[in-house]
Amino acid sequence: MDLIPKPDQIVAASANVAHKLLYGGVADLRPMPRTLIDDGMLREVYHYRPVARTKETGDPVLLVTPLAAPSLCFDLRRGCSLVEHFVQQGRPTYLVEYGQVSFKNRNLGMEHWVAEVLPEAIRQVSSHAGGRPVHLVGWSLGGIFSLLTAAAFTSLPIGSVTTVGSPIDIRQVPLIAPVRPLLGVVPDRASIITLAYRAMGGVPQPLVRRAFQLSAFDKLISKPFVQLAKLDDTEFLAQVEAVDRFTANMLAYPGRTFGQLYHRMVKGNELARGRVSFEGRDISFADITVPVLSFGGAGDTIAPVSCVRPIVDLVPHAAQMRFEVVPGGHLGMLTGRAARHTTWRIMDEFIEEHSSDHAARREAAARAERKAAKAAAKSAAKSAAKPKKKAGTTKADTKEPAAEKPAKKASKTSTAAEPGIGANPQRRFSSASSRSLSTARPAKRDAG
Repeated sequence: MDLIPKPDQIVAASANVAHKLLYGGVADLRPMPRTLIDDGMLREVYHYRPVARTKETGDPVLLVTPLAAPSLCFDLRRGCSLVEHFVQQGRPTYLVEYGQVSFKNRNLGMEHWVAEVLPEAIRQVSSHAGGRPVHLVGWSLGGIFSLLTAAAFTSLPIGSVTTVGSPIDIRQVPLIAPVRPLLGVVPDRASIITLAYRAMGGVPQPLVRRAFQLSAFDKLISKPFVQLAKLDDTEFLAQVEAVDRFTANMLAYPGRTFGQLYHRMVKGNELARGRVSFEGRDISFADITVPVLSFGGAGDTIAPVSCVRPIVDLVPHAAQMRFEVVPGGHLGMLTGRAARHTTWRIMDEFIEEHSSDHAARREAAARAERKAAKAAAKSAAKSAAKPKKKAGTTKADTKEPAAEKPAKKASKTSTAAEPGIGANPQRRFSSASSRSLSTARPAKRDAG
C-alpha cells in the first residue's frame, strides 16, 4: 500500500480488515479431502480423493512429511497447496505423516522411519495404485528419509526421489556454523543439550515451534509492520495466516531421533560424507539408482543452497541427478505464492519424464524404430541380391528364358484326347447347331 493510499487500496484494505473481523481471516484453509488407507506405529498413510470430473491417471506420488512438522506443509491453503495441485491434475496423490510424538516414543531412532515407516508406506501406496512405481517427494528431513530409504531398499517400487530443502552439509547452515566448533569442547554425555533431551524424552512442541520462528528472526520482528504496509494485499495476508497456522501445529522430536540428528548430523556431519550407519548397517547414497531431483531455496536460511547442493556428488549411480535453485525460503520454496510457476512446474516435468507410462511410450517408440530399421535393412539386402545388368548387353541378352509353353491342344477329331461332345461342361460352342449336339436324343423305337 502506498504511503498515501489510493482509493482502490483503501477499499481493498477495508474489505480485508472486515473479512478478518467477521470470519477470522482471509485465507481459505479448508484441507483437501483424504482417506486413511494404512496405519501403524507413528505411521498414517492417506490417499487424497480426486476432484469431481477428474480421473486419476499415471504413477502415484507419496508426499513424505519431515519429523516435527505437520503435513500442512503440503496442503498449506487453497491456491498454495501442492496436494491440490497434484489432485487437480489427476495425479494419484498420497501422504505419510506420523501423528503426535509423546514421551513413550523417546527410544525411537531415525531407523524407525527409514527402515519401517517409509518402506511400508511405499508398498501400501504402490498396491493401492495398482502396482505402479511410487514417486517420493520429501520436504526438509522428509527428503533425507526418502534418500536413505531409496539407498537401503533398492528393491522397493520407487520411481524417483524429489527432495526440497533437504540439508546435506550442515557446516553450511548459518545458524549452526558459528557454534559447531564449541560442540566438541564438552563430552557428549555431560553436555547440557544431551542431558536436556534425555530428561525430556525429546524436544517438546513449544521448543520446536520457537526454533522454527527464530530461524527467520528478521521476518518475525518486521512481520507487524509488513502486514500493515500490505493491508490491501489479500494474497499476502492469506499466506501469513496459513504460515502462522502451520507454525502453531509443530510437533515434538523423539529423544533418540533428536540425539542422532544432533550427534551424527550436526556434530559429525555424516550426511556430507554420503554414508550413515544404523544399528550396524551402513547406508550409502551411492547405492541410489533411481532418478533424483533436488531443490535449493534462494532465500532459505535453514538449509541454504550451499548446504543442499552436495547431494549432486553423492549419488553417482542415480539414473539422473537434477539440481534446481528456486525462489523462496525453507517453506516458501515448497508452497509459497511463486512455487506454482517454479518448483511445482519442475516437479511435474521430472515426474512425468520418469513415469512408467512415459517409459512404456519410449519403449514402444524404440520398438517401432527397431522394426523400421530392420525392414529397411531387409529391403536393402533384397535389392543388393538382384543381378545387375552388365555393360554392353542388350535387353534380349539379359531377359530370362521364357518358360516352356504348354503343348497345343489335341485335335477335335481325336476322341481319345478329349471327352465326347456334351461331356465337357467347360466347352465353348460356336453355333446353335453344334450346341444342339450336346443334348443326347433318345433312339427311335421300331414300329411295332
